[in-house]
Amino acid sequence: METLTPRTPHGPRTPRAPGAQPDALPARTPVAAARGRPVLDVVIPVYNEERDLEPCVRRLHAHLSAGFPYPFRVTIADNASRDATAEVAAALQAELPEVTAVHLPEKGRGRALRHTWAASPAPVLAYMDVDLSTDLAALLPLVAPLISGHSDLAIGTRLSPGSRVVRGPKREVISRAYNLLLRTTLATRFSDAQCGFKAIRKDVAERLLPMTQDTGWFFDTEMLVVAERAGLRIHEVPVDWVDDPDSRVDILATALADLRGIARLGRALARGRVPLAALRRDGDRAAGPAGVPPGLGAQLARFCAVGALSTVAYLLLYVALRGPAGPQAANALALLCTALGNTAANRRLTFGVRGRAGAARHQAQGLAVFLLGLALTSGALAALHALDATPGRAVELTALIAANLAATLARFLLFRAWVFRRAPAPQGSTPVAGTAVERSPATADVHPDPATADVPPRPRTPDPTDPVTDPRNPRP
Repeated sequence: METLTPRTPHGPRTPRAPGAQPDALPARTPVAAARGRPVLDVVIPVYNEERDLEPCVRRLHAHLSAGFPYPFRVTIADNASRDATAEVAAALQAELPEVTAVHLPEKGRGRALRHTWAASPAPVLAYMDVDLSTDLAALLPLVAPLISGHSDLAIGTRLSPGSRVVRGPKREVISRAYNLLLRTTLATRFSDAQCGFKAIRKDVAERLLPMTQDTGWFFDTEMLVVAERAGLRIHEVPVDWVDDPDSRVDILATALADLRGIARLGRALARGRVPLAALRRDGDRAAGPAGVPPGLGAQLARFCAVGALSTVAYLLLYVALRGPAGPQAANALALLCTALGNTAANRRLTFGVRGRAGAARHQAQGLAVFLLGLALTSGALAALHALDATPGRAVELTALIAANLAATLARFLLFRAWVFRRAPAPQGSTPVAGTAVERSPATADVHPDPATADVPPRPRTPDPTDPVTDPRNPRP
């Protein structure tokens, strides 16, 4: 049995010149099989699982041998077990040629996955819990989009309408509450962060793993949030899942660790400390209508939402200040206060600028844009009072709303073209305009790259009940 020495969470960093952009990931291509190398490596993290380890590994090995069409490997990652888990793993490794066992001197599922995935030669990496709560029929649909080059990560989901889940109400409530918390605090789009059934391409893992810090249960969530924020494609597979009544997870301790992880990751993302640009792929630009710059639609939607809230705040401030300060002073003060908040909100939410770098410059430029808005709204008030010395409050507010709409359009154009203008992308790379979370049916066909593969797919065992593998029903 191999013993792995833990590395530092972030790994070595390559120095870059100031202002240099990290190289983008290459465009996705189908995985090519190579002689002597597994296409898939399934890691099973274990801690004190001497009783369940052998039957579960044998079941997984039999399933892959019978139905998986590519070379595979099963890696048992022993997390400092104190019982006979290491001996059972060593015996399985000696008996089954596709099984390997490694031992880590420290506990932690995230630690085990980080080190075994980093050391694996396989181009597609996966993991599942030792209890095999997830039906193994979902394994091929899970990894097929990664092998074919369609997606970067894949996750099983128990919260999809197509999933079949058997578990108690307590765990159901906890799972749904946790994923709702993630959507609320970190604006996630994937449906199930905690299902112990995930896969990732090796080229993505090499960039993504050094960006994660957690060594325990929050590792999955951190990996998915960072991948989604970088615009990587996440494929979701509905699973059949049966709860393990013998689960030894400490729910309270895990929940507290997850809350700390959410707070830490949220701060890191807000301050721009996660180098998301290193995870972007060449050619990953969201398609849109001809002549429309990428990301314009999403930016407009977010800008309108921020603008609507700013307008409400502006009107409330104007009404509150109108009596003691007069219309012109109330307009200027209300517009100044909302302009500062509007610039900060659009900086982060609409244009995706995080961290403190350039914040003062952006606010200064935002104030210049504010002067344009002030000129429009003040001009509208002046014109209204020139026509009617004592206009009604409703007429006054209507004129201000119309002037604010014109100022809002000008503000968006100036924000996009001047204040938050993005630097040109390096030649040969394309910026990512958004994040795609793919939800696909639980079926897939996978073929190796005919130009480069030198190992044929593993033959499937004929099954008279299956029209695909039955020789009496050949493929058309």
